[in-house]
Amino acid sequence: VWQFNRHRFFMTLGQAYQMTGDEKYARAFMEIAEDWIDHVPLNEKYAAGPWRSLDTGFRGEYWSKAIWLFHDSPTLTEAFLQKYYDSMILQAEHIMECHSAYRYMSNWGVIENHGLFEIGVCLPQSEKTKQFIAFAVKNLEVQVRMQIMPDGVHWEQSPMYHNEVLHCLLDVILLAKRNDIALPDVILRQTEKMAMADVAWLKPDHHIVMMGDSDDVDVRDRISVAAYLFLNPVLRFGGFDRLDYESIWDLGMKAGEEYAGMERRKPDFTSLFLEHSGNTYFRSDWSERANFLHLHSGTMGAGHGHSDKLHIDLVVNGEDVLMDGGRYTYVSGPKRFSYKDPSGHNTITVDDLPFTVCKDSWECSKLSQPVKENFRCTKLAEFAQAGQLGYMDLPSGVYVNRKVVYIKPDLYVLADEMYTGDRHTYQQYFHFNNHGTVTQNAPGEKKFPCVAYRGKMAEADFYFVSAQVKAELKSGHIARHYNVEEENTVC
Repeated sequence: VWQFNRHRFFMTLGQAYQMTGDEKYARAFMEIAEDWIDHVPLNEKYAAGPWRSLDTGFRGEYWSKAIWLFHDSPTLTEAFLQKYYDSMILQAEHIMECHSAYRYMSNWGVIENHGLFEIGVCLPQSEKTKQFIAFAVKNLEVQVRMQIMPDGVHWEQSPMYHNEVLHCLLDVILLAKRNDIALPDVILRQTEKMAMADVAWLKPDHHIVMMGDSDDVDVRDRISVAAYLFLNPVLRFGGFDRLDYESIWDLGMKAGEEYAGMERRKPDFTSLFLEHSGNTYFRSDWSERANFLHLHSGTMGAGHGHSDKLHIDLVVNGEDVLMDGGRYTYVSGPKRFSYKDPSGHNTITVDDLPFTVCKDSWECSKLSQPVKENFRCTKLAEFAQAGQLGYMDLPSGVYVNRKVVYIKPDLYVLADEMYTGDRHTYQQYFHFNNHGTVTQNAPGEKKFPCVAYRGKMAEADFYFVSAQVKAELKSGHIARHYNVEEENTVC
């Protein structure tokens, strides 16, 4: 219901109107908007629903862009335009009234102030709209200082929300340039860093890893817009060959031509350690058939973060082999926890206990401190290691350390070490891409347990070479998109 009240479809109606000139789209827009304004007042009944501050922030963008797309329609009456204008003023003031210190740390604050900035720029200019713009810029400056780590990663450790924040900031920069509005330099610097982080963690298929509350999405649209705004050839390399449909609507047809002629430059790195967020990326090359491994050893972030300390993602020959399960749902309960818990990730547990304990969808009753250690690259091999302290509350404590050795181009050695004064059992989890088949060798067939993945492009064999290790395949789950669950194989 919240999504319906964001009115993203107003922009779609506007795009249809611009392409066809058919007034039926303008009539539909006017009827729906007027009906909403008349029947959804700002009061106690609707404050936590349609008038939730986050959704009001989204409307700030969508309403502003929609009314511009209908600006030359004879269908829109003066009475409607006045009503629409009054509602936008009310929504902007509501965003300002909802401001709190919590907004400085949350993606909500960026989304809300982005919407406020859009309204301030969109409406006929006045002292009031100047206040909207100044208020938004002031808060956005604090938010980028607090939310974006020095390595460019949004602190909530969820690539999808990272990119929602990036979209908001890119939109603000674009509108500021068009309207001669000065922005603090830190907003520009941090936004470009965010786009560069996107390039660093792109899988060979140009999608993000499904870390935290993230879906399986291509983020080249965000990178492409950033490349154009910052005239950055490395970002241009990471973006689309030509601007995508939605970006053209924001930037314009001329921008599409300019983007096509921009210089493309391959990054001067393949593998990289983003030390502040604790994310290591081993990459064989920059082709779509590359091998790629991601190790996460950073903080959990906020409620959108998962219990994924020491989790790894693995791509072989451009195809996902080991994957994060995604998010599936935000509804509190066993299903939400099964996607957030350590057992839902490619990591290690002790005595079948979680090292992070969820209290509900967003909060935890126990957290685990990461230990970010070292990263080393040579011509022949690369190395990373990291640990976590989530089991130090057990009798005598257990320190968990994971080492990854990447022997170029396609061998990986994973060494998990547990330091303790007691006896414990240890569990490693490996969640496989459900687009391939996973089989296990029969007992006695080989000296060590072996699991084989066979996909469309990838072949990967996993040998478990420690003494007394037992390997078991079972059914698990994966959600590439919200509310869409599929079965996969877990070892």
